[in-house]
Amino acid sequence: MKDNKLSKYKIRKILSCFCVDIPASKTAILLKINRNTINRYYNIFRDIITHEMYQSSSLQNPLDGEFECDESYFGAKRVRGKRGRGAAGKTPVFGLLKRGGQVHVEVVENCSKAQLMPIIKGHVLEGSTVHTDGWKAYDGLILNGYDHYRVYHSHDEFVRGKSHVNGVEAFWSYAKRRLAKFNGMTDHKFFLHLNECAYRYNHKNLDFYQIMVQLTMKNKLC
Repeated sequence: MKDNKLSKYKIRKILSCFCVDIPASKTAILLKINRNTINRYYNIFRDIITHEMYQSSSLQNPLDGEFECDESYFGAKRVRGKRGRGAAGKTPVFGLLKRGGQVHVEVVENCSKAQLMPIIKGHVLEGSTVHTDGWKAYDGLILNGYDHYRVYHSHDEFVRGKSHVNGVEAFWSYAKRRLAKFNGMTDHKFFLHLNECAYRYNHKNLDFYQIMVQLTMKNKLC
């Protein structure tokens, strides 16, 4: 950003609009700044968020505790006649939520055991409790050293005692509402927007603007 022509004051104003989720088009009108410039800064903020997420210790070191795992699909509407996991035109995403903690999301090629199990093993310590639905990719969690509990959505079962995936499903609902307003995203843009959703969700009870000010200062942006 050495060629940056905006003052730190204006960058902070853009950041303020970003933090309260004002679309770039409206921010451009409010601040009387070119929309392309606003989009550029919004994408810089998302890059900073993504960098911070993948440098955090919670992603580098597996955690113990109680977790919920689930998969979801984002993107184009389902093609008629195509149902279930792997429906055409959609991007598969895996979510892992530590109860009482944060959600972690990854875009995956598919929702097979070969794709999902290494992610779980990389983020969840053996001996932890994992809650999932009945999807076959989770077969083998017990053999890998986890206490595994399921709910079977296909049988209209959504809670069994303390076993459910309502926490991670709440994140899916939040993310899909936010992303519905964006159309025609490239894979890279989707990746950045998805990480933004996770970061916002993980800090929903904190002062998001102050968090972002610290991140932008850390990256010498403002």
